[in-house]
Order: sequence, then structure tokens, then C-alpha cells
Amino acid sequence: ESAIAFGCLMSDMWHGEFDYVSPEAFHSVFGKRHPVFSRRAQHDAQEFLICVLDDLHQAFKEVRAQLCEETQSHDAGASTGRGNGKSIITKLFEGQLNYGIRCLRCKALTDRPESFTVLSLPIPSTRLCSLQDCLECFFQPDTLTQNNQIHCGWCQTSQDATVKASIIQAPQIIIFHLKRFAWQDQNRRKLSTTVCYPFRHLDLSPYTTPSSKKAEYSLCAVVNHAGDLDYGHYTAFCKHSVTEHWYSFDDAQVTKIPDSAVQADTAYLLFY
Repeated sequence: ESAIAFGCLMSDMWHGEFDYVSPEAFHSVFGKRHPVFSRRAQHDAQEFLICVLDDLHQAFKEVRAQLCEETQSHDAGASTGRGNGKSIITKLFEGQLNYGIRCLRCKALTDRPESFTVLSLPIPSTRLCSLQDCLECFFQPDTLTQNNQIHCGWCQTSQDATVKASIIQAPQIIIFHLKRFAWQDQNRRKLSTTVCYPFRHLDLSPYTTPSSKKAEYSLCAVVNHAGDLDYGHYTAFCKHSVTEHWYSFDDAQVTKIPDSAVQADTAYLLFY
């Protein structure tokens, strides 16, 4: 039902009949499946986004499986499989990370691949930084000691280790979540750091494995959060795929904006 309601919402948006479209119908259907989002209360856009993508993935995966079954029923010799967990959502948004874990005693290296749809990036400064600084912070090697030790299969004991993440498969659309809600001095607060992000030529090759395809991206949308921990307001900037003009979406107000306005201190989610 969520996928059908989402499809109707997309159709209404792109049909061009209305100046703006309310997502009330989609929200109602989605809220029945996920009661935590049914209430008119403050929710996190990143958590909502992940939930929506997963819902759509499950729906489209089921359709894919049904189509495969129908194909197999008509052609007993076909080897199309049963959906195999793929969908248009995974095709567009899913990437693959690899965590290389090296035991500091025997130097054995273990690879642990992991899928992702959103990369949550730490913000390494309280005043000003760049998206590249956030990426460097995310992909820098880390040392696992004390309670975070790994069990080394070669040493057969718990050992200190280093871990380093790298991208082995970059998605067509990559989503960055700027971790503005963080713990500082034992208090949770929102970071108002200015994060400067490029509009074009975002090169992820420094963070990919040598065998990965070249990954260069252009910014296509930004989700902004204005406010603090307890109260806030979300808006979005989206680039038209044909004209490449930018538009601001603020409730019922849809406004064309200059490129310079897209660089905002309130950026929370970045779509490339």
C-alpha cells in the first residue's frame, strides 16, 4: 500500500496540475504501517528516509519475485531466480562498504563487507568544515582496544586491531547524513557547524578500493533542518533534472532560488 500511495504522490507531483501537492494520503498509509511516524510530532528526517526506502524496497522486491515466478511458469528452462533481494531501490541507492580489520598481533587482515543506503558522516569541527573533512573523518583508520577488541581467528584470542572503511561499490545516488545531533560534554546538542559542500565534481576515489569504478557526483538535493533538538522545521532544495534550476520546498511554498542559496548552514541530508 505504501508503494501505491507513493506512486500516486509522484504522479501528482510530476503531472503539473497543482502549484503544490500535500503528501497527506501517503503519510496516512505509511503511518498505519509504521505507527511511530503516524503522530504529528517531531521526527528525524534521516530515520524517516531509511524507513521509506526500506518499505519501497520490500514492495518492489515482492513485485520482482512475482514477475520471476510468472516467467518461470511460462518457461521451465529459465534461470531468472526469485527476486534475489534486489529492487529499483537497491539499484539506485545501495552501495557496498568494506571494513578491513587488521589484527595488531599477527597482522592478519579480515574483510567485512556491508551494504549501505545512507552514510552518516561525523562533523569534525564546531565552526566551519567541508564535506571532504567529514569524509576524511569517516574513512580514517580507527583502533579497536579494550572492550572493542576483535576475536582474531588466527590468534584464537581477543586482540587489539585497526579497522579502515572503504567503498567497494558506490551507488548511483549517494546520500550523506550530517550528524548534527551529537553528544558533547555528556550533553546531546545540535551542531550548527557550517559544512561547505561542492555542487559538482565530488570525487570519492580517495575512499574507494582500487578495483572500484570511478565515482564522481553532482549535488541534486538537500534536506535542511532549522531549529534545535526539541523543535525544528524541515525544508528541501531540489535541482530540476532538465533545466538544472534549483527550487526551495517549504511546506506549500515552492520557490525558484539562485545557486548561491543552496549552500546553507542548515543542511542535514545531501543527495548526490
